[in-house]
Amino acid sequence: MTSSSPTTASQRSAIWLPIFAGLCASLVGIGLARFAYTPLIPPLIEAHWFSASDVIYLSAANLVGYLMGALAGRPLAKLVGNNHALRLMMLTVAFSFFACGLPLSISWFFGWRLLSGIAGGAIMVLVAATILPQVPASRKGLASGAIFLGAGIGIACSGTLVPPLLSLGLQNTWFGLGALALLLTAISWLAWPANSPSIAIAEPHESAGQRVDRRVYLLFAQYALMAAGLVPAMVFLVDYVARGMGEGAHVGALIWIMYGLGAIIGPVTYGFLADKLGASLSIRLVLAVQAITLILLSVSSSFAALAALAVILGSFPPGIVPLALARIHELVGDHQQQQITWSRATVSFATFQALAGFAYSAIFNASGGQHALMFLIACAAIVIALILEPIMAFISRKQHTTQPCCTGTPL
Repeated sequence: MTSSSPTTASQRSAIWLPIFAGLCASLVGIGLARFAYTPLIPPLIEAHWFSASDVIYLSAANLVGYLMGALAGRPLAKLVGNNHALRLMMLTVAFSFFACGLPLSISWFFGWRLLSGIAGGAIMVLVAATILPQVPASRKGLASGAIFLGAGIGIACSGTLVPPLLSLGLQNTWFGLGALALLLTAISWLAWPANSPSIAIAEPHESAGQRVDRRVYLLFAQYALMAAGLVPAMVFLVDYVARGMGEGAHVGALIWIMYGLGAIIGPVTYGFLADKLGASLSIRLVLAVQAITLILLSVSSSFAALAALAVILGSFPPGIVPLALARIHELVGDHQQQQITWSRATVSFATFQALAGFAYSAIFNASGGQHALMFLIACAAIVIALILEPIMAFISRKQHTTQPCCTGTPL
């Protein structure tokens, strides 16, 4: 009995160190690289670094990069290995923060925000495929939630760190975020698991007759619409409170902290729902709650209501990741196919997120800065995602009942 104790401790360490590395990667690549920009939108406008319309358009640069990174992640991993690719992407995010502290031009700023998005997309594709094969099946759900909890912690960090950093100046705020990303990259550097054939991102050969479950395509569509639905709160929430409602940057930052609190709660809560209710039912439940929340956000004005709604909205971006992963694991049995399906789901998500980023920016500027309109459009995207499954089920039943009987003489 006593001789097995060190082995058990060693095994636990071998499991949790990679999970810690994954948490740091999602914190840097998603939580900071994408979401730290949101509380900086009002200060960027007030400091006259760029015009209001340019600042909003620049928010889409990271989303476009995310799509590019989702496409480039697997080929990059095949070239340099999973671990080196993930480390390189975390370093890219850190350097992009330092570069954004030097507003030399819009193209300079756009380019570095684009690079940070590429890094985030590549991290999202690679991090789970690198770590989960090392985790026992009984702990994969917990591990997945822990990895993407990093995104929620990053959102919360952006809400708590940006306001005090801003007291040192806008440029030093960017430098401070870069220092934090560099620190997280350094402390997780040796925690990644050694590359092995079981983790290698290799495209398996699919037979010509292999059929993909149509529910996988439904998930791709739902995941894409979720991406379109989360962009407005992700980009406009702080600006809505600070400038749209006239509450100022301080109150906007407080609301963003509540959004970050929701982002911390989201992965664990949604993972628990998937375990208890199944991923499909959990997705429907979450979509219904988000749609209601977006409607309420467009008409709410009290701080208490906005704070509560921000918590619910914040749970959505990082929370749907383990939900989508759980659904893929329900629908796809083969491990390599799961990796490929997850990569394709991420690409569909990233594509709609990038398109939505530019579309919302254009509508926002054309409407004269109507924040509530952005939230209502997002609600419509979520509602479409919610009703897709019953619509597909109805069409499938109708096709089944209208098929001709096959018991007669063959044609």
